[in-house]
Amino acid sequence: MLECRNIGKTYGEGDLAVSVLKDITFTVKDGEFVAIMGPSGSGKSTLMNILGALDVPTVGKYLLGGQDVSTLSDDELSDIRKQKIGFVFQSFNLLRRSTVLRNVMLPLVYAGVSPREREKRARTALTDAGLAETHFDHLSNQLSGGQMQRVAIARALVNDPALILADEPTGNLDTKTGEIVLHTFQELNQKRRRTVILITHERYVAEHTDRIIQIRDGRIISDEPNKNKIEAHPESL
Repeated sequence: MLECRNIGKTYGEGDLAVSVLKDITFTVKDGEFVAIMGPSGSGKSTLMNILGALDVPTVGKYLLGGQDVSTLSDDELSDIRKQKIGFVFQSFNLLRRSTVLRNVMLPLVYAGVSPREREKRARTALTDAGLAETHFDHLSNQLSGGQMQRVAIARALVNDPALILADEPTGNLDTKTGEIVLHTFQELNQKRRRTVILITHERYVAEHTDRIIQIRDGRIISDEPNKNKIEAHPESL
């Protein structure tokens, strides 16, 4: 799926240079559910930007599906993001006065997909994300936090990406609702075989995944299977 080879990221030059990532090396296979965990300032957000083709490393290589993303132009990086990566953010980033269906169909509009096919794919993605069909025509600002995050997950799925990147996806949710969202990611990974990388600073959240990569001061300090995985127990929204 993806491979990072001795990645480093430096901002600035000379005496003002700041090294944010140092010698980052790991591989994620198809169908894995991985957490990248670290405190604020650890470099995990910079690493997520590189994995999401939002930025490129200063040194080293990043391969996604065998393609070296490190050397691509801005336009080529944009194409990678559209075709291969689905993003889920802490703040949902939904159009609050648009319906659930319209929010999920939006990426397909930019991709030039026909209206009928857009709606079909959006309905499938929302079902995969675990949102009840009765909510499809609701405005997004009429939903609970957990429901909005499920819509955001559906939007990430609608282009059938190879990789889902979730950046602190439970950060704005209470514990109970966060469990529902984590269960959704577990279901997508286990039943749909989606490759998911979850970025978090919370150990409890990371322990819902199968593998935990810990990063501190720009370096990987551990990369181990999660032997004490927590299975989320969803409740009705």
